[in-house]
Amino acid sequence: MKLTTAGESHGRALVGIIEGLPSNLKIDKSLIDADLALRQGGYGRGGRQKIEHDKIEIISGVRNELTLGSPLAFMIVNADYKNWEGCMSAGPCDTSQRTLTRVRPGHADLSGMLKYGQKDARNILERASARETAVRVAAGAIAKQYLAALGVKTAGYVKSVCGIEDGAEHTFEEVEGAKTHPLFMLDERREEEAMRFIDKLKADGDTAGGVVEVRISGLKSGFGSCMTYEQKLDGRLAGAIMGIQAIKGVEIGLGFGAASLPGSMVHDEIFKREGRFLRRTNRAGGIEGGMSNGEDIIVRAAMKPIPTLMRGLDTVDFVTGQPAKAAGERSDVAAICACEVIVESVAALVIAGVVAERLGGDNMDEVIKRYDELY
Repeated sequence: MKLTTAGESHGRALVGIIEGLPSNLKIDKSLIDADLALRQGGYGRGGRQKIEHDKIEIISGVRNELTLGSPLAFMIVNADYKNWEGCMSAGPCDTSQRTLTRVRPGHADLSGMLKYGQKDARNILERASARETAVRVAAGAIAKQYLAALGVKTAGYVKSVCGIEDGAEHTFEEVEGAKTHPLFMLDERREEEAMRFIDKLKADGDTAGGVVEVRISGLKSGFGSCMTYEQKLDGRLAGAIMGIQAIKGVEIGLGFGAASLPGSMVHDEIFKREGRFLRRTNRAGGIEGGMSNGEDIIVRAAMKPIPTLMRGLDTVDFVTGQPAKAAGERSDVAAICACEVIVESVAALVIAGVVAERLGGDNMDEVIKRYDELY
């Protein structure tokens, strides 16, 4: 299963093509649009989200709400394009409008301009923008529908914001309810503290990052491989999630915490009951030796603070070479809720991909039958 994306932040539309979906998968557009809306919400979001009201438009690969087995193509129209067409059109346009030369620390601006021979960071930031993740959320919502047909579910929550952490352990069922909270945090006291801190950062012209946790429940053992490094499930999850804008770290299970504990407190002992293997702990986060082991997969991602600060950081104007304050685009103070939705979507895409690789199947009846036959 492969996703290809295209589109600029202020271009006409964002576009995605998913290859490898079997036929007869029921596609519920309302579930996709609901995830797109969640990506745009959450405490601390900025003005761009009031302009866009993302909806998926499926172009091909689906008829009467069922996939055909052909590539599924879709787009998400950028409502703001009408305000940018004069300088963002693919045809002749005035590219001197809305140029950006005061390159922003923490962004792709400077490295991208040097690499691609540009004098306007607009030609870099439009693609590097996190606006692109709307496509991955839409595709992830489709992947979640594929997984749901097999009894595999995803959920996630915000574990910390700028160091304000929910340190409790939560069940999968509790995590499923996190998106009803304004900041997707399950500890209401810590959530209120985090929202107050976001308000302070907004007043100071500053930004916040945080940590999100995503769970995948119901995946049977044996997905991924120990035979080649590129097939390892934890490696594929980490690589895909690190490919999300602003993600600076990924851990699975105990993650970095495993390095400070003895082996007796890290590894999950194995038992057998009524013919089935089981574990009473899940410190490995559902993955051993690069393969799923039947326990819930637990993955966390660290998001850096948004690098576009309203008060601007010190930088240099790329054209004049003079000291300057970094340019300000419309930006958020905190986009941690959006980050959770994106990480969950990308994780679902990875899991759907490894399931499709192992099971094959040209139609959903074949896929479901093969999955049901697994241990």
